[in-house]
Amino acid sequence: MNDPAGPARPDGQHPAPGPEAPYGTDAAHDPYVRVRGAREHNLRAVDVDIPRDALVVFTGVSGSGKSSLAFGTVYAEAQRRYFESVAPYARRLIHQVGAPKVEEITGLPPAVALEQRRSAPTSRSSVGTVTTLSNSLRMLYSRAGDYPDGAPRLDSDAFSPNTAAGACPECHGLGRVHEVTEDSLVPDGSLTIREGAIAAWPGAWQGKNLRDILAALDYDIDRPWRELPRADRDWILFTDEQPVVTVHPVRDAGRIQRPYQGTYMSARRYVLHTFAGSKSATLRARVQRYLVGGACPACRGRRLRPEALGVTFAGRDIAEAAALPLSALGDLLRPAADRNDESPAALLAADLVARVEVLTELGLGYLSTDRPTPTLSAGELQRLRLATQLRSGLFGVVYVLDEPSAGLHPADSAALLTVLDRLKAAGNSLFVVEHHMDVVRRADWIVDVGPHAGEHGGQVLYSGPVAGLADVAASATRRFVFPGPDAPAAAPERRTPSGTVRLHGVTRHNLRDLDADIPLGVFTAVTGVSGSGKSTLISQVLADLVAGHLGGESTDAADPGEEPAAGADGPYPAHAKGLEAIDRLVRVDQKPIGRTPRSNLATYTGLFDAVRKVFAATDEARARGYTAGRFSFNVPAGRCETCQGEGFVAVELLFLPGTYAPCTACRGARYNPETLEITYRGATIADVLGMTVDAAAEFLADVPAALRGLATLRDVGLGYLRLGQPATELSGGEAQRIKLAAELQRTHRGHTLYVLDEPTTGLHPADTELLLRQLHGLVDAGNSVVVVEHDMAVVAGADRVIDMGPGGGAAGGAIVAAGTPEEVARTDGGLTARYLRAALARTGANG
Repeated sequence: MNDPAGPARPDGQHPAPGPEAPYGTDAAHDPYVRVRGAREHNLRAVDVDIPRDALVVFTGVSGSGKSSLAFGTVYAEAQRRYFESVAPYARRLIHQVGAPKVEEITGLPPAVALEQRRSAPTSRSSVGTVTTLSNSLRMLYSRAGDYPDGAPRLDSDAFSPNTAAGACPECHGLGRVHEVTEDSLVPDGSLTIREGAIAAWPGAWQGKNLRDILAALDYDIDRPWRELPRADRDWILFTDEQPVVTVHPVRDAGRIQRPYQGTYMSARRYVLHTFAGSKSATLRARVQRYLVGGACPACRGRRLRPEALGVTFAGRDIAEAAALPLSALGDLLRPAADRNDESPAALLAADLVARVEVLTELGLGYLSTDRPTPTLSAGELQRLRLATQLRSGLFGVVYVLDEPSAGLHPADSAALLTVLDRLKAAGNSLFVVEHHMDVVRRADWIVDVGPHAGEHGGQVLYSGPVAGLADVAASATRRFVFPGPDAPAAAPERRTPSGTVRLHGVTRHNLRDLDADIPLGVFTAVTGVSGSGKSTLISQVLADLVAGHLGGESTDAADPGEEPAAGADGPYPAHAKGLEAIDRLVRVDQKPIGRTPRSNLATYTGLFDAVRKVFAATDEARARGYTAGRFSFNVPAGRCETCQGEGFVAVELLFLPGTYAPCTACRGARYNPETLEITYRGATIADVLGMTVDAAAEFLADVPAALRGLATLRDVGLGYLRLGQPATELSGGEAQRIKLAAELQRTHRGHTLYVLDEPTTGLHPADTELLLRQLHGLVDAGNSVVVVEHDMAVVAGADRVIDMGPGGGAAGGAIVAAGTPEEVARTDGGLTARYLRAALARTGANG
């Protein structure tokens, strides 16, 4: 497209571009980043001009192409140009996003991307390591700490639990040890060993083998466990001996009775060996149930050697300082920072205080430096990285941010905007993909992409000052930025709870002996600032107590192989009443639906089974004897053997970065030629996997088994996704909606409790309306829905609200208000009320 005014909108108008750079003008002095011919993903040869030194917000419904423009095109091109200056050999060591499909981009400065990536599940990564605060804190204790008399001065590595010099030798720096007890290994002492008293032992042949070995060792396996002598019980469960004996097994009649040499392994040895060494996440999760976690007796959970723990600063050792909330850590260090001299203590403390103040300003003052990153939300992680950038001193950089307001209570959004303004004032450009309308209204410039998702999007509907969006009829964003006659609909009539789950004496994280009433049969929103305890109360305590009541059975839409976090705090000191009203629990979170590209939308939802059966039922497939299994790209019979069904192959280049290329044998189709000879209505199985949900719904309209699943995916706003879209390409919000869609297509009886943690994260307000329609439908069907939520539009439409706070961390953990949205809006104990009043006013409800 060569039109200098940019691509035409559906209403015939053009986006407002920046003025064209005069002929011969140096691109470095052009105040605009000018994109021409962007075709990444669903972008339709997009031309757009984006001002530098401004806060630019990219908006549009999910899947419209805004991330493809901001990250996939602008940031990817900036990164590609940077890597061209790096030595070829060094490029191999750096992850690269690849060259974008774009004709030209001019006026593009260096770029830094701050995406919503979830951390790797390692307990050694923490707030301190992400922000590098831990490095400075260790240096402070090394250079300026108070040492015991006669103690040698320690290097900073000695204060790190992640180094051999500093880690406690007993727990290897983890702070916790895992052991087993008789009660954990043998939950029912009335059973005999033959009846399975030792529950921790494996089942099937291996468990029988261990029982036969005990019998060969003359232990009584037919006597109730609790009647066995204490010495026998201790040896069976805890011995480190591994005697080898001849076993004469008792087999079924007709089977060979052949003796064999069996090696005994105690229950303790089996559990610890399996937990530490098994590659099977399922096996590790099974044996973890028999482990009892506790603080390391050597370091008392502080992770360090005694030498490091003997050094103090302001009266605290480094473990105590790392456990303080950041706001309290700043208070601890401020007296030293204010000394204003050139001493190591003053210099290091001043640097730490300045960095802590930025984090506190971003609403993260409730976090401690030793808080493990796997316990943080994606929004918290991004804000930690944002604070690090604010202290970096860079200028002339384009920061590309992915929803920095995600996971933020409206009260914290003002602080976020202040930090963004400071980055801009330092001479940087901010390109922000955002759905939060308060951030959108504060922008200097808006790029609205749409009009819809997938193949129905990919156009820039408007590019210009925010006020100009009011005239763009095709924009799905317009009515949320400028409430008017077509503003969001008024809240529905409030439902009356059908019952209550009463939680008493909840103690977990910052919840201390808390009592809470969770209404049933209604849509309940749980609110509060970040760190107030809402996710702890709902996603952990409530959900786990309900799961325990149901015998541990719940539909957890996370990866079935997901391993529970080691070292969890164990049972909650809490009592619950009213659980008998709940027949089923469904937890819907934003964890990925799979870890590899082999897991995709079709396989996760079960759609692929229906599609494969359709192809297996064709005349040609039956004539060849092909079953449904033939049409799986995971089995040798049907897949392309060159790429093993992946669709691409890794290409290693000498002195150049490795890359991936479409498989030359199947051209990315994933199947072998014989399988692709089978067609249904002229399409191969690979063609169907390449279809969007919307297209597949038309193509498979007469296949009931597929249509129901496709319909629910469209109902939650995912019609733009391809059936074969790899799980690794999906956002957290998309993964959550896929899980919800998979749940919606099932039919169940009884009362189900649905627990969702921030379900609107990553959703455009128009997509949120679709999601809420489904969630309210679940309540109308007689179920209960409880959501942890920051979006005040969602909260205003709930039947009941539980507001937690009043602050985060130690300042939170209490219920400050509960009732209908109108009742909570009239309270003044928390920070939610005034924002909820404004949301109710926008919907026409009486606050």
